[in-house]
Amino acid sequence: MVGNTSSTSIEPTSQPDGSPSGNFTLENILGTNHEAVEHPRLKEKDFDATGPGHGWDEESAVRPAADGFCVECEDQPAQVVCDTCVDNYCEVCFAAQHRKGSRKKHIAKPIPSGAKSRSVQNGATDDAKKNGEEQENDVDMDDSDSDEELDRISVEASKAPVSMQILGAQPTIGSKVGEWFVDRSKYIPLRLTYGERKYLRLLDAALQVSEYTDKIDTLGFGLSKPKRIVYQIRELCAILSGLVLAADYKQGQELFTDRDFQSNADFYQTIFELGRRHKIMNPDKMRTTYGKLIYLLQDSQSPDVRDMLSFSCVKPIVSVYTILEENDALGMLRDDLIMVATHEIYSEGRSRREVQRDIKNKERAIETLSSKYQRSGLTQEQVRQCIYSIGDNHAFLRTNRDPCEKMIAYLKQYFHPTQPKDNKSSLAIRSGKQGARLSHDHAKQYAYVLQSLTLWREILHDMFRLWSLAEQDLLAENVPYRLRDTGQGLNRVQAAPKTFRMMHTILHRAQQSVGTWIGSSAIHMGDHNVPNALMFIDKYSQIYRILLPICNTLSQIPNLAEKPALRSYIEDDFGSTDNCAREILCDFFQHGFDGSGADNFFDAGSCIDGRLTSAWNWCAQLEKKRYFPVFLLTGFVGFDGDW
Repeated sequence: MVGNTSSTSIEPTSQPDGSPSGNFTLENILGTNHEAVEHPRLKEKDFDATGPGHGWDEESAVRPAADGFCVECEDQPAQVVCDTCVDNYCEVCFAAQHRKGSRKKHIAKPIPSGAKSRSVQNGATDDAKKNGEEQENDVDMDDSDSDEELDRISVEASKAPVSMQILGAQPTIGSKVGEWFVDRSKYIPLRLTYGERKYLRLLDAALQVSEYTDKIDTLGFGLSKPKRIVYQIRELCAILSGLVLAADYKQGQELFTDRDFQSNADFYQTIFELGRRHKIMNPDKMRTTYGKLIYLLQDSQSPDVRDMLSFSCVKPIVSVYTILEENDALGMLRDDLIMVATHEIYSEGRSRREVQRDIKNKERAIETLSSKYQRSGLTQEQVRQCIYSIGDNHAFLRTNRDPCEKMIAYLKQYFHPTQPKDNKSSLAIRSGKQGARLSHDHAKQYAYVLQSLTLWREILHDMFRLWSLAEQDLLAENVPYRLRDTGQGLNRVQAAPKTFRMMHTILHRAQQSVGTWIGSSAIHMGDHNVPNALMFIDKYSQIYRILLPICNTLSQIPNLAEKPALRSYIEDDFGSTDNCAREILCDFFQHGFDGSGADNFFDAGSCIDGRLTSAWNWCAQLEKKRYFPVFLLTGFVGFDGDW
């Protein structure tokens, strides 16, 4: 996966014999009437004319950025002006565009607050009213590393204001929490209650037997697509009604009365929201059914489908923030005691007495907060539910983000940043050797691995926010998608402007934290590599499945050496436990980040998503490694197993 196209580039497609198709003369390309030139990759046949939001925006011509906004992203207030380019940029875009080459020498000056236009000062109000503005998604921020131009998906997207501030580290016990929990709780879904879990199981069962994507995402003929969508949605709702009847006869009778789906819209919205909320809190659940659910809700947002259904299937996710805000209890999130009530208690390296003391302090803090902030519409149990939900978020971070921290610690412990101690400690890779697609010396590969792990850590730290933005992109009204064969079957290719913008900000923060950046910084979203925001979320929610088994194996190697027979095996084959761990890490840091993992060079490489592709490719090769028995001895059952 490498570079992306600019919005004005034109690349003709090829016939089977290799000759270019289409009549692209110099006059057509350089003429003033750019709208008359048809982009060969955006032909009408690529769209489902019967699908929701079919067709393409004919007003997608390049327009200048609004006064006072960044000339690159066009949706963020300009913060600096480049003296050489004479353009206004936001901080993120300026850093991305002036990171390498001759642009690196350009000097930026902050824009005085008094010089900002009224459109920037009232940006939040104006953005909330805008709809239909074009946003570009697939931006290569490192044009020097681009080897191929890829599709750029431009769609109409709502410009609702989205805060791109990335929260810092979690406050420690005894410190002032400030607004940290307030900001984070906006994206933390509320934990499901016991009664809600019953309906969650019914939804999962209905989605298991549904053939929604098989019937909708097809190029076959028959009924028009909106009619097929409505039929499948009503069929799923009917299945849900039947399951509810079996579980709760009284409520099921109400749903079955005259089969009036419109009058039961609240019930269907709620049960669909339960599935979405549960998936965000538990990424390893609903692995086969969540995609059906999101695609169903995505289609239901089409005006044609909504008119036929006579109701909407989508409602906002219930978060900790919304519950507390509705009941005027946001003060709990600013109470310093919230840190103790949501703190995750570890047992490693601590005495039983210390653990028991922390448990009692936590229980006491939960009871104090629940009694202090209960309201007429907010019971103590609901307050506890909010506190437990924040604790679930901390558990998510420990499982998903902390393995990145551990791998960074292993990298710094076993390897020198610039000079390897010997050949066994060298991370150097060479293109064409052992499947590598990149050529890096030790220092360059060390930096490349460090920045990749740092980026993954930053992404997982804000995963709940990214998930929220991804659902907003997927479930936005009047945003078209096109059905396209991406090489892995038919997929819905759709732009994700809000998710992309957040990724842009996260990448900027990772680049600032590591200093220099090795390789490409292209973010793929809305192309054949990452077709839509759902695929993006699925891709990065798998990081812990790669790193956690490796961390568990490395941590258990010293325990293996306590048994004489196993110690003899490790010493005979590797020399020592340290050498064993170093060999595993060296191989992973070399060939888990070597640009491999795709059928061609353009789908892997050093771009943001290609790094994760290479790591998965290393996982597929693990059984061929000579240290594979060490993994098995520590209880390894696969990268898709339960730990």
